[in-house]
Amino acid sequence: MMRSRLTMDDPLNAFCKDTDAYLEGVAGGPLSGLTFAAKDIFDVAGYVTGGGNPDWKATHEAATRTAWVVSVLVTAGATMVGKTITDEITRGIFGENAHYGTPANPRAPGRVPGGSSSGSASAVAGGLVDFALGSDTGGSVRVPSSFCGLYGLRPTHGRIPLDGILLQAPSYDTIGWLARDADLFARVGSVVLQSEIQAVRPRHLVIAEDAFEVADQAVQDALRPAVDRVASLIGSCTIARLAPARLSDWSSQQQILQGREAWETARDWIDRVNPRFSFEVAERYRFASTITDAEVEAARLSREAILKHMTAALGDGVVVCLPTTPTPAPLRGERLSVRSVLRPRLSILTCVAGTTGTPQINLPLAEVDGLPVGLSLLAAKGSDEMLIAFAREVANVLGR
Repeated sequence: MMRSRLTMDDPLNAFCKDTDAYLEGVAGGPLSGLTFAAKDIFDVAGYVTGGGNPDWKATHEAATRTAWVVSVLVTAGATMVGKTITDEITRGIFGENAHYGTPANPRAPGRVPGGSSSGSASAVAGGLVDFALGSDTGGSVRVPSSFCGLYGLRPTHGRIPLDGILLQAPSYDTIGWLARDADLFARVGSVVLQSEIQAVRPRHLVIAEDAFEVADQAVQDALRPAVDRVASLIGSCTIARLAPARLSDWSSQQQILQGREAWETARDWIDRVNPRFSFEVAERYRFASTITDAEVEAARLSREAILKHMTAALGDGVVVCLPTTPTPAPLRGERLSVRSVLRPRLSILTCVAGTTGTPQINLPLAEVDGLPVGLSLLAAKGSDEMLIAFAREVANVLGR
C-alpha cells in the first residue's frame, strides 16, 4: 500500500502537515495506478477540513462524508495521497499562506505558485502526484495553472457537484483539476464530468483584443505563436473586443457580488470566532462587509447585461482566446502595494468566465524569460468536453 502523506517527502511544502487523509483507489478502474491530491477544502470522512486557516480547523468537526468528486475519482481507481495547502478560506490569488507557508513553484523558483489552489498546483508541477483537485471562484485554478505551467479547467458553473466542499461564494464556486499532460487531463475529465471526451474541433476563434491589452507586452508576444497555431487549426478567426465599454467594469461587478456572497457565507463564523487572518484576507472581508444592497443591485443588473452580451457572442462552436494571466508568477514576498496593483489585473482576465458561468481552460503553451504563461480558451456553457478535446489536439500538434 502506498504511504500516507505524513510519511512521504514533501520538498515543495505543497501538502498539509497536520492531516494524514488518504484514500486508496479501487482496483481496476480507468484511473488505476494514478495518484492525486485534494485542496484542503474537500471533505474526507473522518478528517477535519482545514480550509487554510488554523482557527477554521479548530472550530469545525470532522467530516461525516467524503466530497462527491473525491469519491468519484477514488472509485475510478485513483489514490488520494493527501490534502494540499490553500489560501485562507480560498480568499487569495497568489498562494501565500501566512499560517502554513507558501508552496514552491517548481516551474518558477522563488516565485508564487498562484492561489488559492496553490498546494495542488505545486504538487502537480513538481511531480509529487499525477493530478490534483482545486476550486475556482475568482481564478483559483486558472491562475496557478498559468503560473506553474499546467493544464487547468474552470468548468461550466454547476457542472460538477459541490457536495462536500468548503464554499466561498456558491454562485461562482466551481471544482477544477490540474495536470501536466493533456492526455491525462482528458482522462481525468471523463471521470469527473461523467462524459466521454470526444474529438470535437471549435468552428470559430475570437481573439479577445481588450483582454490581451491587459497583459504585459512580453506576455502578448510570447502567446502570439500559440494564438496563431490555434487559429490555424480552427481555420476561422476574428479579432474583437469582449466588452462594449471597459473590461474592468466586468471585474468590478464580480468583486461586488462575489464579495457579498463570501461575506454572507463566513460572517457568522467570523463574528463568533474572531479568527486570525492575514492582512489581505482580513481586508477583503472588511471590504465585503461594507457592500451595500444598492451596490449589489447595480452589480446584479450589470451581470445580467454581460450574460446577455456573452451568450450572443458565444454561438455554437465559438471559442474565445485570451491570456490566462497578465504576467508570469510574481516573486514570493512581494510588497502588499505591488500585489494590490496586480490583483485587479488578474481579476479583469478571470472575471469573464466567473461572471458568465462558462468553462475556461488554461493551455501551458508559452514562457517569458523561462517563466510559464498560459493561453486560455473559453466557450459557451456546457462546452467543457470540446475545450478539453481541443486542448489535447493542440498539445499533440505542438508536441507538448
